[in-house]
Amino acid sequence: MEVFLTTLKAVIDSLGATVVLPIIIFFVGLVLGAKPGKAFRAGITIGIAFIGINLVIGLMWGSLSDVAQAMVTNWNITRDIVDVGWPAAAAIAFGSDVGLWVIPIAILVNLVLLVFKVTKTLNIDIWNYWHFAFLGGMVYMVTNNLTYGLVAAGVASALALFLADWTAKAVQSFYNLPGISIPHLTTAPGVPFAIITNWILDRIPGVKDWKVDSDTIQKRFGVFGEPIVLGLVIGLALGALGYYNAESAAVKILQTGINLAAVMLLLPRMVQILMEGLIPISEAARDFMKKRASDREIYIGLDSAILIGNPAAISSSLLLVPIAILLSIILPGNRVILFADLAVIPFVVALFAPLMKGNIFRMIVAGTLELAVGFYIATAMSPLFTAAALNAGFAMPEGASNITSIADGFIWPQVLFTKLAEMFGIVGIVATAGILAVVWFLFSKNTKVWEVAAGAPAEKK
Repeated sequence: MEVFLTTLKAVIDSLGATVVLPIIIFFVGLVLGAKPGKAFRAGITIGIAFIGINLVIGLMWGSLSDVAQAMVTNWNITRDIVDVGWPAAAAIAFGSDVGLWVIPIAILVNLVLLVFKVTKTLNIDIWNYWHFAFLGGMVYMVTNNLTYGLVAAGVASALALFLADWTAKAVQSFYNLPGISIPHLTTAPGVPFAIITNWILDRIPGVKDWKVDSDTIQKRFGVFGEPIVLGLVIGLALGALGYYNAESAAVKILQTGINLAAVMLLLPRMVQILMEGLIPISEAARDFMKKRASDREIYIGLDSAILIGNPAAISSSLLLVPIAILLSIILPGNRVILFADLAVIPFVVALFAPLMKGNIFRMIVAGTLELAVGFYIATAMSPLFTAAALNAGFAMPEGASNITSIADGFIWPQVLFTKLAEMFGIVGIVATAGILAVVWFLFSKNTKVWEVAAGAPAEKK
C-alpha cells in the first residue's frame, strides 16, 4: 500500500495540477454521464485555462516580489521571520508522512460525507489537498504521533468542505459560477473577517454608505476607471514606492505599471476560458443528480484561482501590498517581513467580494484586519513552521533563521489544530472535529441565514 501511495504521490507531483486536474475532470465527467468527447474537451480546456491563470499569476508574483524587495530595502526593514512563500508550506505538507496518505484520506472523508448527505461539495482540487497535509503535518510535529496527524488531516479536509458549502451560493451568484464551490483553505478561512468587518462598517455613519466597487469607479472616472487603467495606476504607484531611487527608475516603474495592467486584463480572460470547460461538467452533475437523487444539489469544488480574475479582488489585493508591508513595520511585537507570498493576497480576499458586493474599500479594510491578525499568528507559530520545514527537507534561504508564509502560516486553522493537539493530544483533535460538527449542524438547521451571512443573495419578499 505504501509503495502504491508513494508512486501515486510522485506521479501527481511530477505531472502538476495543470495535468492532473484535466484527467480528473475527464473521469468525473464520464461518471456524471457526460459524453466522452465533451468530457475530454472540458478537461483539456480547464487544463489550458489553469496554465493561463498560472502564467498570469506568475507575472503578478514576479512584479510584486520585486517591488516588495525594493520597498523593504528602501525602508530598511529587518525582521527575523522571513516570508518564503507557499512552497515552504507545501514542502511541509508533501514532505511529511502525512502527505503520503492525505489524498486517500481526503477522498474517503469527502465520499463518506457526500453519501450521508452532510456535504454537497465534491472536492476535485486534489493538488490543494496539501493544505490538509500541512495542518496534519503540524499536528504530527507537536504530538510526534503520525496517527494524530492523519486524523487531523481528515478533519481539515472536512473543514474545507464545510467552508465550501457555506460560501457556495455566494460564489455562484457573485462570480456567476453555477454549481461551483471553493474548498480552498487559503481563501475560505477569511470569511469570518469579512463578516466582522461588514458588521462594523454598517454601523459607522457615512462610511456605511461608501460605494467603491468597480462599476461605480468606472462610471465616475470613465476610461480612467476601467480595470486595466486601474491596474496601470496601481502598478505605477507601487513601482514608484519601490523604485524611486533605483537605477533606471522610470523603466522599472513603467514596467510594473504595464505588468499589473496586463494582469487586470488577462486574468478575467483566463477565467472565461475556464468557465467554457466547467459548464459541461456542471450541467452533467445537475442532470446526474436530477435523475438519481431527486434533484439533490452537488457542487464541484475547485481552486480559488477561478475567483481572482474579478477586478475588485485584484484591485483590493494590489492596494493591500503596501499596507501589508506597512503593517509589518508598525505592528508591535511582529517579527515577520513579507516578501515571496504577497501575490497570494488575491486568494486571501477573493471570498470577501460576494459579501461586500465588490466594495474595494471594505475588502481592503477586511484584508487589513485579516493580515494584522495573521502577522501575530505567523510570529507565534514560526518556530513550529520552521522546524516542520526543516524536518521535511525544505532548503532554508540564506541568512534566514525562521520562516513562514501567508498561504498557510497566517490562517487561524493552524492555531486551532496545533494548539488543541499540543495541549490535549487526540482529545484536542476530537474536540476540533466536535466543534466543526456542531457548527455544521447549526448550518444545516438554518442554511439560508448562514449563506446570506457569507454573501449569498437574500430571498426576495
